[in-house]
Amino acid sequence: MIVALLVLAGILIYVVWGFNRFARMRNVVRNAWSDVEVMLERRGALIPNLVETVKGYSGYERETLEAVTKARTHAQGALGANSRAVAEEQLSSRVNQILAIAEEYPELKASANFIKLQDELKDTENKIASARQYYNAAVRDLNTMIETFPLGLIGTATGFRHEEFFSVDPTGRELPSVKMA
Repeated sequence: MIVALLVLAGILIYVVWGFNRFARMRNVVRNAWSDVEVMLERRGALIPNLVETVKGYSGYERETLEAVTKARTHAQGALGANSRAVAEEQLSSRVNQILAIAEEYPELKASANFIKLQDELKDTENKIASARQYYNAAVRDLNTMIETFPLGLIGTATGFRHEEFFSVDPTGRELPSVKMA
């Protein structure tokens, strides 16, 4: 009788420990995703300034500037890691088009505002890459916990599910096409 109670107590302790481990890991994933979103929002906030700066120097690039604005709006409305990743990849492609346009306008390239925005965008892109990497590592760890035995039994029984990686299918990427008049 005592042995059975000890075994039952051991199992209960293991289940509680396992649940708490999953809860901690889920919070790490949520925090990592929050970090990614903060950096994506920072980039999103820089884009209108970039568009306005380029508008002042280039009169006939309206189509590209409108495409950037639409891509930004689409990215901000995307839900879920995969949808957001695809939308952000398209936005990055559009931003790269603006930066390519700048090559045709020496006075724009020399503008202090443009140089500052370009530096801030590069810094933000690096931070986004780092935040994505950390988020994907946290998702990998959580998903691995769910798939391992016997800990995975606790996770699935208590409602923990796989999280999406923040990745893009390279075959679905839209390559930038810059046309100069």
